[in-house]
This record gives sequence, structure tokens and C-alpha cells, in this order.
Amino acid sequence: MPHPGSRELIHLYRRLLRSAATYPSKNQQGIYQAIQEEFRENKGLVPEEEGTIKKVAIAYKGLEQLRQFDVSIMTKGQANDPNWSVNLEQNPMPKPDDYKRR
Repeated sequence: MPHPGSRELIHLYRRLLRSAATYPSKNQQGIYQAIQEEFRENKGLVPEEEGTIKKVAIAYKGLEQLRQFDVSIMTKGQANDPNWSVNLEQNPMPKPDDYKRR
């Protein structure tokens, strides 16, 4: 993956927020706020650093997971079709390096 530029990160941020807004969960608002907080906390990171690249990769993974529950994706564009599926990974989100410190 190339180094994340500011334009790419803004695009990723907006896509994450849009996907979180339609995510079918009781904690939808909490997920939305967590995305906002995470981006605010990390706004000063250097794009070329390995830690930043890892965080961006995890964000893309999270976007992929949120989009699995998007109606247009689940139904392959056929919203009236009652046959849809969701495929989940065994270990979809690795724990961040600083997980034990939190």
C-alpha cells in the first residue's frame, strides 16, 4: 500500500463515517464517535512512519467490515432480493501494538 496522503485519509475518514452511519447496531453512534475520536487523536502522525501505515491498514480493514453490512453490497444491488449473505473472517481485527497499555 502506498504512503497515505492527506487526501486519501480524508476520503477514508468520510467513507468510514458513511458506513458507520448505516451500520445495523445498537452501538452505531458509539462506533461513529470512536471513528471521529481516533482520527482526531492521530491527526498529527507522520504519514511515512510504519505505525501510521499500520493504523491506516487497520482503518481500511474496519471499512471493509462495516461495508459487509451495507444493504446494497449484501444484496449485490438488488435491494428487494431476500437472499443475501455476509462472510465473516475468523480473526478480522488484530489487536494494536499498544493494546496492553490501554
